Amino acid sequence: MSSPFASPSHVGSSAISAVHCVNASTKTRSKNSSSGVTVSASRMTGEMRRARPAAAPDMAAILAGRFARVTRRSLTPEQGRLLVSCPDRPGIIAAVSRFLSDQGANIIESDQYSTDPVGGSFFLRTVFHRSGLQAVRHDLQQQFAEEVGQPFAMDWRFTDPGLPKRAALMVSREDHCLVDLLWRARRDELDLDVGLVISNHPDLAPDVRAFGVPFVHIPVTRDTKAEAERRQVELLAGNFDLVVMARYMQILSASFLEAVAVPVINIHHSFLPAFAGAGPYKRAHDRGVKLIGATAHYATEELDEGPIIEQDVVRASHRDSAEALQRRGADVERTVLARAVQWHCEDRVVRDGERTIVF
Repeated sequence: MSSPFASPSHVGSSAISAVHCVNASTKTRSKNSSSGVTVSASRMTGEMRRARPAAAPDMAAILAGRFARVTRRSLTPEQGRLLVSCPDRPGIIAAVSRFLSDQGANIIESDQYSTDPVGGSFFLRTVFHRSGLQAVRHDLQQQFAEEVGQPFAMDWRFTDPGLPKRAALMVSREDHCLVDLLWRARRDELDLDVGLVISNHPDLAPDVRAFGVPFVHIPVTRDTKAEAERRQVELLAGNFDLVVMARYMQILSASFLEAVAVPVINIHHSFLPAFAGAGPYKRAHDRGVKLIGATAHYATEELDEGPIIEQDVVRASHRDSAEALQRRGADVERTVLARAVQWHCEDRVVRDGERTIVF
């Protein structure tokens, strides 16, 4: 069984080729003629503010500096999450519960699901409390692998509820999903720390700058798409736990998704496969649709066909103009994407082939 869990990433020091950093307080940008990459950041050290030749460590330093400031948001460092996926058979819950009890842990939340009690797949999400967990976490994981994970052929992982996921956002020109996520993250309504915004257009740099988040403009054309994705991968790979396409209107290639190696969440209107392409709300209005909605899903190489995390709809009326439909659509896109991101960050979403289990 392929693992339904994403491997955690760490802030890396991979080379960033020829990137100029700029002082956002002066509202100026520097663009490297060879790379075509523009970077805006709202807070930089005095060393970064001084003019100097382009150097590879600049963006890595910004990211490392941001994530060094990430603090535990949980009220207690003694909680843990355990996610399990394995072939279903009797005794799984008993084995997990017995192991945690023997380790002095108290289960405070537990959800499980089986696709079929005979020959199906079993999924479990457990939240537990254990005094002094941080000191014994490594040993606990090793013991779990030997005593429970291997005997039951499990894919499993422990996560720390107190540490927010490190996220990068990708956007084009529409700002409603981007600004909503930045706002919710700033208010600690989402368990994530946004470390970077990448866009194929420069339009939203001032909006991102207002949240103190680095903004990188990497233009994308049909002829430069492969090179643009290479530059994006240099920024993303090894630095983030999650990438969110907050209305990024480009198709991501299979090689990009493989190189980034973390989950990528996308949002789109729920008319698909109807009204694909530009102007969907105008065409939906012309057809007199009565429901509009949004779908959040994990991105795959198949366009808009990845495993669905969350969906929602709102009713429409013949009285609604195309503009009114678009406003309602933007509103439902915001809420659906926020719920999907939060559930992912709370480790509530497990992939099961082409679908998801959401606890």
